[in-house]
Amino acid sequence: MEKYRIFVINPGSTSTKLALYENEEKQFECDVFHDSTILKTFPTLNDQVDYRMEVIFDFLRENGISLEGIDAIAARGGGCYSVIAGTYEISDLLVADARANRANLYHASMLGVQLAKRVQEIYGGKMYMIDPTCTDELQDLARITGVKGCYRHAASHPLNLKATSRKYAESIGKKYSDLNLIACHIDGGISVTAHRKGMMIDAIDGAGGEGPFTPTRMGGMAVTDVLRFLYGKPAEEIRNLCSVTGGFSSWFGTSNSDYVHDLVEKGDEKAVMIWNAMIYRIAKSIGEMAMVLHGEVDAIILTGGLMRFDDIRQQLEEYCGWLAPIAVYVGECEMEALAKGVLRVLRHEEEAKTYSGKPVWDGFAWDKD
Repeated sequence: MEKYRIFVINPGSTSTKLALYENEEKQFECDVFHDSTILKTFPTLNDQVDYRMEVIFDFLRENGISLEGIDAIAARGGGCYSVIAGTYEISDLLVADARANRANLYHASMLGVQLAKRVQEIYGGKMYMIDPTCTDELQDLARITGVKGCYRHAASHPLNLKATSRKYAESIGKKYSDLNLIACHIDGGISVTAHRKGMMIDAIDGAGGEGPFTPTRMGGMAVTDVLRFLYGKPAEEIRNLCSVTGGFSSWFGTSNSDYVHDLVEKGDEKAVMIWNAMIYRIAKSIGEMAMVLHGEVDAIILTGGLMRFDDIRQQLEEYCGWLAPIAVYVGECEMEALAKGVLRVLRHEEEAKTYSGKPVWDGFAWDKD
């Protein structure tokens, strides 16, 4: 079997994950945590590109890795116009649209294709984006808001959620397309999503200010409270509260969950209340997605880095265990999913998609009247 070397780049709200694969085998990996105290020194997410490139150079140097002759670069995508799920060739148009945040999704995933382009300019290789954060499979009912012309966005962690959902389906001898699932990515960002027969038909827009607060995100708030607390502040400051400086960062001055959980274990009253309130908000969102699926839920999947804390699993089982069986996957499958998405294309098992520069959904018929 021909061997392919694939460099994987996965920027997240609080980390940059990097890996080198040879076919399905992971050769090297690192997960560099970025505290919000550092990230908030950059005026915009795009200003983090040079900082995160240094992380890449450090990874290569520390592990004695040369990317000369690399076959492909796999990047987590985001920021571009919405697309259907799949593996996309990274073009100059895709890089430009991600940098311009055409999806109006202000999240670190928009850096993925930019970093891939920088790496490719130095070392060569093909570039691909797989199941980006702006993957749109929403049912139409999920798009509507109470403001004319203002529609909800598809914004979540489809890369990990779909990969983990497939892994769960395989574990019970079924296909992802056979099941109704509530899949939750719980980490620096939190996504709670409803999957019906292989399609992610609804999802909270966490980076946009919906759903639970997280280590870095303020979560959903009443508009009147937003006006009361944030009115008159610069738009960039408000946007950062959605993705970088909200949640734990706002309450504790750091997004370091280990630090906050240590306070919880020591019985710190404020930390205990805020930690448990985050779990409570996750449970509420799970209940919301159960209603989307008309209560027909085959399983609730809990994945992401924060699932390393067993009290999150315990509380969510108490809140939601009566709905459906709960499957826990500590960490995430994103790096593996990125590498495998590229492998399918390199092996000609799947054809790479071309980014069109147009959203997959662009309004209802009445919007064009």
